[in-house]
Amino acid sequence: MILIADSGSTKTDWCVAEQGVALKRISTKGMNPFFQSEEEMVEAMQTSLLPELEGRCPKAVYFYGAGCAFDKVELVRRAIAHVLPLDAARIEVNSDMLAAARSVCGHEAGIACIMGTGSNSCFYNGEEIVANVSPLGFILGDEGSGAVLGKLLVGDLLKNQLPAGLKEEFLTTYKLTPAEIIDRVYRQPFPNRFLASLSPFLAAHLDVPEVRELVKSSFKAFLKRNVMQYDYRRYKVGFNGSVAWYYRQLLTEAMDELGLQQGLIIKGPMEGLLRYHAK
Repeated sequence: MILIADSGSTKTDWCVAEQGVALKRISTKGMNPFFQSEEEMVEAMQTSLLPELEGRCPKAVYFYGAGCAFDKVELVRRAIAHVLPLDAARIEVNSDMLAAARSVCGHEAGIACIMGTGSNSCFYNGEEIVANVSPLGFILGDEGSGAVLGKLLVGDLLKNQLPAGLKEEFLTTYKLTPAEIIDRVYRQPFPNRFLASLSPFLAAHLDVPEVRELVKSSFKAFLKRNVMQYDYRRYKVGFNGSVAWYYRQLLTEAMDELGLQQGLIIKGPMEGLLRYHAK
């Protein structure tokens, strides 16, 4: 029995698996070492994970999460070891980018991307990430992400760049005023999450040519500024994340227009991770 975790700041999805088959799914609070202490992560696992394991201890834990980079890896490994009686060699802690790569590419080399609230990409050799163009966050980069799509949307709406009526419909739908939008973006915490929460408005209005072009242009910017720095003529490009999944038709159009080979487009990495670790 092994335990696979896909973790973000909000929640962690755990999967108890055996020979590639999911035996049980468990959900706990998010575990992001950039925002939480070792003690907080230990408490989350003791409270919500341990009771669900019903006394069984996995032979290995594969933890993938946001914020799991550099010195933070050891912090997460210690937290897991505090809760589960495993030596360090049986606890593997990796980034959410590696989760995306292993889930869409498996054991084959390829280009893997995340397109959700934020965006990221890498070249993957079948086991590890060997090249990564820095995403830079939603202010300087994160092209194609939910946060950037939301940023482009409100910018165009508030500057009257989209067809008449859309601005009023948007403000009514989200019960917002222009002043409140400015406050949420510039003064409140987590403006990226706020902006990403607005992107579904775009999905509901893809029949409007200007909206469709806004989304496709952002996807093309992501592909040009990130993916096309890798060997895209030789390798397929796979995507993981809610934005990639819900806008997959437009994403496919953008890739076709730029001559990129499409790999898998999935909403979440767990099924792919199950297949990867089964081998």
